[in-house]
Amino acid sequence: MKIKLIYPKWPKLQRQTDFHLPPHGPVCFAATVPGDIELSFTDEHVEAINFDEQVDLVAISCMLTCQISRGWEIADIYRAKGIPVIFGGIGTQLHADETMQHADSVFLGEAEGRFGQIITDLSNGTLQKVYDYKNNFPDINLVGPARRGILNRELYNYRGVQMVDLIHASRGCRFNCFPCCTPFLGGNEFRPRPIDDVVREIATIKNNRLFFVDNSMSQNDQWEKELFKALIPLKKKWVCHPIKDNDEILDLAAEAGCWYVYQAIFDTSDHIRKRVKRLQERGIGVEGTIILGTDDQSEDDIKRLVDFLLEINLDLAEFTILTPFPHTPIRETLAQQGRILSNDWNRYTGGEVVYQPAKMSPSKLQDLYYYAWDRFYSDSSQNLKMAKLFLKVIEKEKADGTYQHTSPVKRKWDVNKEVVSQ
Repeated sequence: MKIKLIYPKWPKLQRQTDFHLPPHGPVCFAATVPGDIELSFTDEHVEAINFDEQVDLVAISCMLTCQISRGWEIADIYRAKGIPVIFGGIGTQLHADETMQHADSVFLGEAEGRFGQIITDLSNGTLQKVYDYKNNFPDINLVGPARRGILNRELYNYRGVQMVDLIHASRGCRFNCFPCCTPFLGGNEFRPRPIDDVVREIATIKNNRLFFVDNSMSQNDQWEKELFKALIPLKKKWVCHPIKDNDEILDLAAEAGCWYVYQAIFDTSDHIRKRVKRLQERGIGVEGTIILGTDDQSEDDIKRLVDFLLEINLDLAEFTILTPFPHTPIRETLAQQGRILSNDWNRYTGGEVVYQPAKMSPSKLQDLYYYAWDRFYSDSSQNLKMAKLFLKVIEKEKADGTYQHTSPVKRKWDVNKEVVSQ
């Protein structure tokens, strides 16, 4: 039996540097496919789909709301050929009812220990319309190493610099942030993987640079300390979502190779100023993730926030517009108030206004989104700021003897120009 696994493309944020990371969901799913099954993979961001490939089942993995419509288009093409299609991934779970109209089967939830049943049912001609494992999470010990061998790794580089490999050390999140659908998808319970399993998996990854895609590293102090201590001997350089603002934990993170952190920035408080400074003092860069358009923000508030980011010398900033994704607390609130203006999922990129803001018109918020990007990067482009972060990590790698010439393209960053030299 042969399965074709597809990761559909989606529209990128306007103003954001256009690069592609190797996807995480598909390689985790691939690890659950029985070894006697032939598996091919296409990430539509980096290569075209061969619709003529002879396969027995097409599996479409969707992560984002703005990705789901393209997934449906792909599924319709294959089903017209008589090839069955199954959908999975967190984007599928957010849009399950709609997706059922374009699929022979929909898999909801986490796949570890479960996908073998789909193979059996397909072979017996009894494929079910829905395999519903929502809120029925598998034993975390079943989560094995991701099957990264399905990736064409040479396709994931930006200007000759190889992109990070993605990994996760935990699932679930004990926080319940208003714009986030993680509680619906992964539950409110923090579910850490055994640290020894995480370390063993990382040790098999050839790339020296990693991205921990955990919802938050700051969910259990003792676990966080133990994880960082275990990472130190590996000498990897890594990126992650927030870590605990604690001296011991920050010091361990730096020693363990933390390269930079995605930090939500929601106000201009001294708390945020100090948090960013404490990270940077330890050689850890900070990429701010900034949501524009919350109900407490006026036009002046947004402009002041952008100025604040420049004042604190933030390394990078990613601006998004508040977006009422399905199964989030903010969508429920805005829906009750009659403020959702569009359910065109292609517009749910985080870069378009699809609701009525509280203190301005939709068009004004859209203009402020462009203003934020242009103002923050007015003196130094995003490409240049990103290049500086890469140079910092290269310096760290050279200092500890782990620098790798992994890129198939022999280029180098030139931080004094907007291009790289050949």
